[in-house]
Parts: sequence; structure tokens; C-alpha cells
Amino acid sequence: MKSLFYKFYHHTMLGNILRFSYHNILNRSPSKIYTKHRYRRKTGKALNLTNPKDLNEKINWLKLYDRSPLHTQCADKYAVREYVSEKIGERYLVPLYFHTKDPKKIIPENINQIPCIIKTNHDSGGGIFVYQSEGNDWEQIQKELTDRLEINYYKKYREWQYKNIEPRIIVEKLLLDESGKIPMDYKIHCFNGRPEIIQIDLDRFSDHKRNLYDPNWNLLPFTWSVWENNKPLWDNGKQIPRPRNLEELINLAMALSSEFIYARIDFYELNECIYFGEITFHPGSGFETIHPEKWAKILGERLKLPKKI
Repeated sequence: MKSLFYKFYHHTMLGNILRFSYHNILNRSPSKIYTKHRYRRKTGKALNLTNPKDLNEKINWLKLYDRSPLHTQCADKYAVREYVSEKIGERYLVPLYFHTKDPKKIIPENINQIPCIIKTNHDSGGGIFVYQSEGNDWEQIQKELTDRLEINYYKKYREWQYKNIEPRIIVEKLLLDESGKIPMDYKIHCFNGRPEIIQIDLDRFSDHKRNLYDPNWNLLPFTWSVWENNKPLWDNGKQIPRPRNLEELINLAMALSSEFIYARIDFYELNECIYFGEITFHPGSGFETIHPEKWAKILGERLKLPKKI
């Protein structure tokens, strides 16, 4: 029965019309309705916004009701540099080589410090890695950046902080370890300015695993992941040694998250130097499964929401 419906919905003219109408209506709907619908589609559960209990419910509540110009600044990969400089100092910033609003300016004459990463400031995701001076298709890179600049990431999951960012292209130093790989990053989830979870993603471009630790570097007994075929896509990986500069990482995360109810602060560590990565306010847009489910509620209890914003 499901396969027949799928064929009708995706491979007939009437199905295409219905699918287009459905997405058109959904995209025009208010953010609360849109978010509730996406939450049910992603998790199979109704979203409780009246009295949110578990962590993902609270992240979605914050998505709708916790909005400020500072959220916009800190979601902007260019503007956040000023916030980081003020809070913890510019020495933690990855060197910025170039920035522009015009993709046609992404040419070898302007990109002369290599290796580097080219990315846009207003979305969520990776960038374009440039490892060497020769063999780069600059025309294709310009085309990809042009396409990215035209996207308003807010429309995907209604994460308000992306809505009013002025798009631009930034070129930063590409951090690489001695083996030529991107160094490990530490994603520190802060609840009401307190670090609660340290997330480590391993082998992201091959056999992706995800470890979750508490601030004392104890491995936590749950997964927080997209699920496929009734199991987490990113299960626990190999044990990671406690970083020597863990205390500094935690203190920096506390400083950067102090203005927010919830924020994930990302850092890279390379040759015992710490570099700021980004600030994320709604990881996975609040749709990734926490398992066992009791941990979603335990974590939800730790995150305190205001009665009114």
C-alpha cells in the first residue's frame, strides 16, 4: 500500500500537483505551524510548546521565542568575529584572509594564501577547501558561491537567526594537522551559560561516529543522532583522550555562551592552540533523536527556560 502511494505521489501528474501544493502551503504557513509539522515528520511525535519537557522540545521552543539581534550576529560567520574578540580575545580567531559580497572577486589574485577554506557567512554547513594553488576551477567555485548567496537558510527550518544576515563570502586559513587532516573539533553544549555536554564527531567524511562527554570527560550513556533503519546513524566511536586544555575550552565556552539560554560553542584544537569555530543555537534544528529517551527528559530538566521572553 505504501509503495502504491509513493508511486502515485511521486510519479504521476496529479501526485506532483498535490506535492507542489502541499509544500507551497507549508512554506507559507506561520513558523509555529511549520515547526510543529516538521517536528512530527522528523520525530513521529507531537511537539509540546505549551509545556516543553525534553531537550529537543525546548530547543524548538527557543527557535520560535528566543530571538535577538545578538543571535543574528553570532550566527553570522563574519560578524561573530567581533563578538568573539570582545568576549575572549581575537587570538582565538581563525585568520581571515579575504571577504567580499561579489563571487567574481574569488580569483587567484585575491586568494593567494593557501591552504584556505572559502565559505558563506549566512548558512550552515561546510565550505570549499582549497589545498593548493594549481588545478582549481575558479569559475565553478564562483558559480557555487553565487548559488549559496541566493539561499536564505531561515526558510529551511525557520531558524530565525539566519533570516536577516547579509550574505557575504569569507576566506579563512584552513587548519590542518601534521597529516594534512582537519583537526578534531570540540562542540560544547551550554545550558544557561553552563557547559553540560562536549560533543566529538569522528571520521565525519568516512565512518562518522559521535562521542558525548560530560565536563569531567566521562563518556555519556546516550546517543544524539539522526536515525536510519531504527538505529543511530552516528553511534559512539573510539575513546578520545581527555584534552590537556579542557579547562580552558570550558572557560571559553562559558564566556561565549553567557548571553544565551542555550548555545553550542565549537572550537578546534591544533598544536595545543585553540581556535573558535562557530556558535550554533539549534543543533540538528532540534530534530535529532536522543536515545535512550529518558536522557532527552533528563537534559530537558537541566535547561531552564524563562517563563516569558
